[in-house]
Amino acid sequence: MQRWRLPGWVLLGTLGPLIAGAQESPLPAEAPAISVASPAPATIDVVMHTALGDIHVALEKDRAPITVANFLRYVDQKRFDNITFYRGVKVSEDGKYGLLQGGLKGNPKLMFKPIAHEPTSATGLSHLDGTLSMARTDPGTATADFFIVIGDLTSLDAKPDGSDPGYAAFGRVTMGMDIVHQMLELPRSADAGDGSMKGQMLAEPVKVLTVRRAQ
Repeated sequence: MQRWRLPGWVLLGTLGPLIAGAQESPLPAEAPAISVASPAPATIDVVMHTALGDIHVALEKDRAPITVANFLRYVDQKRFDNITFYRGVKVSEDGKYGLLQGGLKGNPKLMFKPIAHEPTSATGLSHLDGTLSMARTDPGTATADFFIVIGDLTSLDAKPDGSDPGYAAFGRVTMGMDIVHQMLELPRSADAGDGSMKGQMLAEPVKVLTVRRAQ
């Protein structure tokens, strides 16, 4: 949490000697510094009700406003109802690092237009364990597919020198990471998926029944 100090103040004047030999009055002690805590960035809570259990997420509406507003459009218009988590990628074989991807899977009837890319270098977020981030091809192509990070994968962050725009993190899982880990361990199809995604698609995608703002 960010903190700062208000400058201490001191009365600089002193009382001159009233009579010969009088001592100067001492300077008053420095006023105590006051610490003021900045308000925490606001978040919006959303619940994904999946066939395996509920996943609760907090969306960073203050730090990633474009991406969160886009996600909430799909939520509020119920376009995320009956989507699936369809892709599970193990970065390490033990399952401590990976990602789980879900969304509309390119359904043109339900997708809105792509949104501007919000890099982590601008939002101050990072791809830590449980982070929610947008799937995309090139920057500015993200629409309705997203992924949940398992383990700290900061390699997905934007590079400070601008050489890699990274992915747009915009929230985090607050409850239900056990469900995410359970999905990551599900069997994968050997044939489904194109290019680098071949072998990463879940043999039986997990249905997301509803996605709603938390009451």
